[in-house]
Amino acid sequence: MGPETPAVLVRGVGLFAPLLPVIGLCLWRAPRQREIAAMIVAGAWSLLTLVPLNLYALHAGWWSFHAEGAVWLGIPVDLLLAWAVLWGVLPALLLRLLPVPLLTGLLVWVDVIVMPLAEPVVVLGSRWLLGEFAGSALCLIPALLLAYWTRTGQLIHARTWAQAVLAFGLMVAAPLAALGALPEPGTAFAAAQVLALVCLPGLAAAREFALVGGGTPLPFDPPSRLVTSGPYAYLRNPMQTAVVALYLVLSPATGDPWPLAGALAAFVYGAGFAQWHEGGRLREAFGRDWEAYRSGVRSWLPLWRPWQGRTPGTLYVASDCDMCRGLGGWLAARAPVALEPRPAAEHTEVLYRLTYEAPDGLRWSGVRALARALEHLHLGWALVGWAIDLPGPRHVAQLCADAFGAGPRPSREPLGEPEREGEAPTRGTGV
Repeated sequence: MGPETPAVLVRGVGLFAPLLPVIGLCLWRAPRQREIAAMIVAGAWSLLTLVPLNLYALHAGWWSFHAEGAVWLGIPVDLLLAWAVLWGVLPALLLRLLPVPLLTGLLVWVDVIVMPLAEPVVVLGSRWLLGEFAGSALCLIPALLLAYWTRTGQLIHARTWAQAVLAFGLMVAAPLAALGALPEPGTAFAAAQVLALVCLPGLAAAREFALVGGGTPLPFDPPSRLVTSGPYAYLRNPMQTAVVALYLVLSPATGDPWPLAGALAAFVYGAGFAQWHEGGRLREAFGRDWEAYRSGVRSWLPLWRPWQGRTPGTLYVASDCDMCRGLGGWLAARAPVALEPRPAAEHTEVLYRLTYEAPDGLRWSGVRALARALEHLHLGWALVGWAIDLPGPRHVAQLCADAFGAGPRPSREPLGEPEREGEAPTRGTGV
């Protein structure tokens, strides 16, 4: 294709050229569940990151678009979607045949050849290769890595956080930008704080899927175990409820009624198709455990006290440490649900911090153990626990605890190491 190529032909070929290989690969071998998940996350990452890339490219003069119809913010929507397929969905399928480094090089090479052929719709500037490099680093390589990790089941925590970013970007930021309903600069900071509080249960639920269930919120990459801890001890649908609440808060924050339509759509989807589909899958996978959990925890209205049917967790507290004993007494005075406090010295291993042990053997220590214990009190303290257990706040809280004398120390002498004459045994785990 050259400069005289009709724009309609450029846009038609640009749209279908990436789609045809995807269709062919799917017909050749139907994608498995993890492969479908890889296609979704890689395509979503490409789509979300290609928008700011192209907006900056227009600003920097890397390239410009000359098109009429189906144009959003100066970008042809059809070419944007095709580019997301080329750098997201298609590579997730091509990982069947090629390793990540070779596939990256091949796709960059194809894009470098195709971009000049897209005139007159795409007109390249003198520094367009700089934009190509930026796009590869921001869009293509992360999408490929997400697809690879999803296919192979690796780095589950990184994948979970990436899905959280994608969900917020595609379900909140992009629609608000498209509607021109972003909060005013004067109210943006206050709105961000309210949105963070509303999103907190959803983020904690997604993290619980990864930590306890060994899966992600994506239906094609689900947990392998039934998750009834964290936000799920209070509510069956914490992520869907958080999305509905988020849209409800966005409407007054932006002064636009359109987010209310998003809240209604999210509720209808969650109460309808999602509840029917996911409920059937969970019933099939977990049987009586799911039925018992379903009968004790509501879908949309959270409990104030956590579900009492869960298997108790154990909090190991050093009985001869004043600070730890005081913390244990404070928790016990509030009648925690399904939490068993025990002396740290009774543990088979030497513990160095306050330690929470889940029934399935998972263990957390220090501030993370305290956050877990707070989940057993009531919804208010659970929110505090979920907040301090986020990356960043958790590290700051642990640093402060250590600085004020709650640093690690052994709960008892390790077996086989007799006490030295004239020395008292060192006991008392730190927070």
